[in-house]
Amino acid sequence: MAGIELIISSICNATICNAVYDNPLTDGHMSQKESETLLLANEINGKHLKIGTYNNFPLSWIERDENGTVQAYGVAFKIIDILQQKFNFTYEIVIPHRNFEIGGSKPEDSLIGLTNASKVDMIAAFIPRLVRFRKLVTFSRDLDEGVWMMMLRRPKESAAGSGLLAPFNNFVWYVTLASVLCYGPCICFLTHVRSKLIKNEERPLRLSPSFWFVYSAFIKQSTNLAPEANTTRVLFATWWLFIILLSAFYTANLTAFLTLSKFTLDIETPEDLYKKNYRWVSVEGGSVQHTVKTQDEDLYYLNKMVASGRAEFRTLSPDQEYLPIVKAGAVLVKEMISLEHLMYGDYLTKTREGVEEAKRCTYVVAPKPFMKKPRAFVYPVGSKLKSLFDPTLAYILQSGIIDYLEHKDLPSTTICPLDLQSKDRQLTNSHLMMTYYIMCVGLASGLAVFVVEILVKRYINIKIKPIDKVKLKKFKRSKRSPRYDDSGPPPYESLFVKPKFKGSEKRSKMINGREYYVYEDGRGGTRLIPVRTPSAFLYR
Repeated sequence: MAGIELIISSICNATICNAVYDNPLTDGHMSQKESETLLLANEINGKHLKIGTYNNFPLSWIERDENGTVQAYGVAFKIIDILQQKFNFTYEIVIPHRNFEIGGSKPEDSLIGLTNASKVDMIAAFIPRLVRFRKLVTFSRDLDEGVWMMMLRRPKESAAGSGLLAPFNNFVWYVTLASVLCYGPCICFLTHVRSKLIKNEERPLRLSPSFWFVYSAFIKQSTNLAPEANTTRVLFATWWLFIILLSAFYTANLTAFLTLSKFTLDIETPEDLYKKNYRWVSVEGGSVQHTVKTQDEDLYYLNKMVASGRAEFRTLSPDQEYLPIVKAGAVLVKEMISLEHLMYGDYLTKTREGVEEAKRCTYVVAPKPFMKKPRAFVYPVGSKLKSLFDPTLAYILQSGIIDYLEHKDLPSTTICPLDLQSKDRQLTNSHLMMTYYIMCVGLASGLAVFVVEILVKRYINIKIKPIDKVKLKKFKRSKRSPRYDDSGPPPYESLFVKPKFKGSEKRSKMINGREYYVYEDGRGGTRLIPVRTPSAFLYR
């Protein structure tokens, strides 16, 4: 019978379907608990209750009519209306002087104070089950789980970055910079060690050419160095391989960041508020304030920010008055359902004002919660209303009425999500800002080097020792002719040098039955020109 009763009550939304206590088939089997519930229902029938509440849109809020009568609205009082129809009682609204959940100098300042002092019969508001509250009042069964989130002004770019430095994190860039600065000296040192151990014609590389090779390879430019030793070639190949892989990863990640990157925030958890010392604000006298100031809670470390003035608690009504504070750079900590209504209302206001679609979502909610607490109605300690109302509250919760009432005025889609999924992927100046910085730094460096050169040449006298003529002659005599290397491309000027035939007369040579002229090509070698063929006229 209890299961059938639960199903019927859920279908009827626990409003008009009452348990059947006058059935002659089941009267003899009525339990003691059912008998007590029937007595309580008869006792409260026609009774006038004092119900306390406070402003916490959209869960509960208060308005005064033209006659000054207090009228209460919200999800909490939709539930009260269901209970009123079921148990036939009347009620009046009692509001605290300072709109606090707990705190104040006297009991009338807060809801918990009114309940603890037995000045109300119950609290029709979604009050979280805090440890401090449980010692003063009695809670009903849980109605929902309150989720407190952090709302902040939407940043212009992702916390991961959106410019040229975005593909790698700071540590990777530091390691890359260290590699560029250190690999040149490593090449210089290893080639010097090799020249000491292995005597051959290849000289060690100096520091300046080594550094310029590393720099030119880093920006994918060629070099005029042509090492012959295997050791030096391995060093060069290693650096080229490193640059190829690094540039491949960088190009792929840069493309991903500019097209498919996920938008991230600088603040995602309460730990980020503390570590990055962000200014944040919440409701005065609310659950967040007492959670932060309670030593047994996990968020007690944030109390240091309250002491330093980086966190503050204010009482503002309506909630739209918090928006200028958030727009100024602070983080607002409040219930998720309240933040959703706040952002949705701001979005509708901007839509009516004709604001562009891309600029309507001014605010964004951090992806991770600030805290989670179960919420329920509140009774004085020892109140009989708990045992009477809790079964009906269970029916209401299981039927999904509370969740429906909380979200019925909101759209089914996420309001101003973290990633707006914009189809416009055009680059802005913020993406290319690093290129401007590089250009400015390069110009400033060139100007600085130019000024230093002028100062050195004009104002600093550098004494150069004269070269001994005897030593110079010995050096010229002992100097061997340079070995010709044809591995590189020909010099540019050799392309326009006229052929110089060997000897005073033209000398021809027969190769494979054909006659060729032999001439010097301007690089120390010889070339052959065909004779008696049309192509020979091109060389004449």
